[in-house]
Amino acid sequence: MEANGIKRAPEENGCQKMPFGKYRAFQSWYKIQFDEKWTQRSWPSKQLTKAPRWLSTDLRDGNQSLVNPMDHEKKLRMFLHLVKLGYKEIEVGFPSASQTDFDFLRYIIDNGLIPDDCWIQVLIPAREALIKRSVEGVKGAKNVVLHMYNSTSELQRRVVFEKSREDIKQMALEGIKLLKSLADAQLSASNVRLEYSPESFTGTELDFALDVCEAVVEIWQPTPEHQVILNLPSTVEMCTPNVYADQIEWMCAHLSHRELVCISVHPHNDRGTGIAAAELALMAGADRVEGCLFGSGERTGNVCLVTLAINFLTQGIDPEVNYSDIQETIDIAEACTELTVPERYPWAGSLVYTAFSGSHQDAIKKGISKMNGGYWEVPYLPIDPKDLGRSYEAIIRVNSQSGKSGIAYLLEAEYGIPLPKECQIEFSQVIQGVTDKSGREISAKDIYESFLSHYIEDQAPLVLVDYQLPSDGTVEVESSVSIVANVRVFGEVQTVRGEGNGPLSAFVDAINTSLLHPLGTGVTLLQYQSAARAACKAEAQSQAVCSIQLQASSKDQKIGKPKFGIGLHANTTTAALRAVVSAVRCLEGADGRVLSAEKPAAAALC
Repeated sequence: MEANGIKRAPEENGCQKMPFGKYRAFQSWYKIQFDEKWTQRSWPSKQLTKAPRWLSTDLRDGNQSLVNPMDHEKKLRMFLHLVKLGYKEIEVGFPSASQTDFDFLRYIIDNGLIPDDCWIQVLIPAREALIKRSVEGVKGAKNVVLHMYNSTSELQRRVVFEKSREDIKQMALEGIKLLKSLADAQLSASNVRLEYSPESFTGTELDFALDVCEAVVEIWQPTPEHQVILNLPSTVEMCTPNVYADQIEWMCAHLSHRELVCISVHPHNDRGTGIAAAELALMAGADRVEGCLFGSGERTGNVCLVTLAINFLTQGIDPEVNYSDIQETIDIAEACTELTVPERYPWAGSLVYTAFSGSHQDAIKKGISKMNGGYWEVPYLPIDPKDLGRSYEAIIRVNSQSGKSGIAYLLEAEYGIPLPKECQIEFSQVIQGVTDKSGREISAKDIYESFLSHYIEDQAPLVLVDYQLPSDGTVEVESSVSIVANVRVFGEVQTVRGEGNGPLSAFVDAINTSLLHPLGTGVTLLQYQSAARAACKAEAQSQAVCSIQLQASSKDQKIGKPKFGIGLHANTTTAALRAVVSAVRCLEGADGRVLSAEKPAAAALC
């Protein structure tokens, strides 16, 4: 269907499709052609090896887009933080358009707040009164970038200005001539650089963008030591990042004196590909990137300086800015802009270093345990959170989607209790029951309390009261060990006696002989492990962590599922005996009874 010359989307199976006919592909009206100066793309095979020059536009582009623009105090806080982060070029405002910006500019100059190695930049429209006001604003600054712009795009020439190419070019050149004369006359004590932006560069025919830029360079007369900055902005992101890279490489190839020019890029994020556009533009020859912390700016924002810098860090490249305390940067940005950093924001979000998936948790746990210096290599964690001031405490979180490794990691990391792998599987089922019932995430404290309740707390049907071992201090290697223990069975204290090749086997024998065999049941020791409990907030003194796995039996036949028990105590023997009692309790708490004759043991333990 067609109406007023525009194709309308037809219905398909009764569903109205979106009106895609209203739009046309970016290159449908303009194509980038190879020629004798640009014979092929080189950027696809390039690899980034160093950080670009950075320009923060937080105090200008990132400020004018706010619902509530920053006041003086917020602007000062943001400026000082950008300096602290290591930014050497900072666009501090639009002094000709805002009294607040002009006053702030004068404040940081007059109070000596600009470091000697930092360049402040001001935005200047190509209009005489605004040029004069801007030059007045920067007097006394040591290092100044005068950033002049005018829009050159085909769309804005046709729709907004209704002017020809030549008219737009002359507007730029007249502004540059006036700016140069004023800078020469009034800013001779300052180091002055020119930045020129053909605004909406991505919507400008390349031959025209080149023509205007060459003419600007000719007027300013730069040198290799004092280059002109040509900013080629993606003012509105109109195309895929590879096309932007082509545009940048085409310009670099066609500039008459590339050595006199610093190519700067200013990507916006309308299509959600600002980061890719910036990185590909750098591969295509750009020298400098302009952006804002966390992508602040008009519409969907500017390219995010934080993400870009940390991207370099993760490739083993010095980003030349420091985000080692990323939370401080988040706090300041949120306070100054009144915008929040989403939980899943690249590198910075509060959930970025959190794993819910069981398989991810398992891989992270194993990766961290095997790190022993050298390069950082942990699955699902492309960066060490510590390098950004983050803590490992939030790496593993547990909900109904979590697996055994995450639960085990938190129990060991927070409470110093290692569990054997098979015990991890068993205990994860306990936690699964808790999370399935609540439907919510549970904390490490919740996991620990469930652990204590399931394995450790003295409770019916079986509790170890005390025990005695041979007291003469001499035990022959080939001889057996006797034990006498008092246990509470369903609230009644009974004395049990047994023998074995050590206290553990003797106690299992005592349980079998005195308690279980009369009922026609018994238990067999399958596994025993002992480890030192790591220092933790839950236990100040050192403890042994003993794990025991028992299998129920009847008439010498193993039946049912084996169960683990855990014992904690400063004395390793006591911890091991407590683990036996814990395992018997877990067997009792399975599908039936092992310590009572109310049900046949075979049925109880299946």
